[in-house]
Amino acid sequence: MRRLIQIPIIHSAVELGSLSESVKTHYAKVIGRTAWSQREQVVGELWKHIRESIQALHLDKQHVRIYQDGLPVCGFEEKIVRELAEAGSCNHQLIIELIEQGAALEGTEDPQLLMREYELQKHNMESQPPPDQAREERVRRAEHLLKARDAYIAKRIDTTLKPGETGLVFLGALHQLNVLSSADIRVSTLGDESNEAVRRPGA
Repeated sequence: MRRLIQIPIIHSAVELGSLSESVKTHYAKVIGRTAWSQREQVVGELWKHIRESIQALHLDKQHVRIYQDGLPVCGFEEKIVRELAEAGSCNHQLIIELIEQGAALEGTEDPQLLMREYELQKHNMESQPPPDQAREERVRRAEHLLKARDAYIAKRIDTTLKPGETGLVFLGALHQLNVLSSADIRVSTLGDESNEAVRRPGA
């Protein structure tokens, strides 16, 4: 049996890369100038909670495989993660901790789909709000692209997660892995696993 724990995440400014300034500007226009700093505080608290919840599971890191949304299959995945960790990403700092404890890192996403996602987000941030019909088309394109990314992630997990291993998949809240159809993979969320660990005697 293989085990997969889905960890819902919110991306920080560091992980948004070159889109960061556009996202900050959009946030200021829509919600207010103080909203971004408040958001970053919430993100920091979220990652503190995620780290503590993973530690509470007492996983054998030698049998843990890590998947990260936005991390392309490219051959230098760890280099990307280390650079983002050094830049201040709590997400990637946690991944480095897990790697150094023995966990394996996997490239997770199709690079071409990630490039299409980047171009779509950049266009949406930099262009004027479209009329209703065009807005609906944008939404359809975004949903179609997200489904394609999710299908690739699910296939990647299915082909790389080995029997007896636990996969940790860090995914933005909009992602869904209901396309993961392998009967021998037990899928749960981090919150469910954490609650079970608290109830389990000796945990």
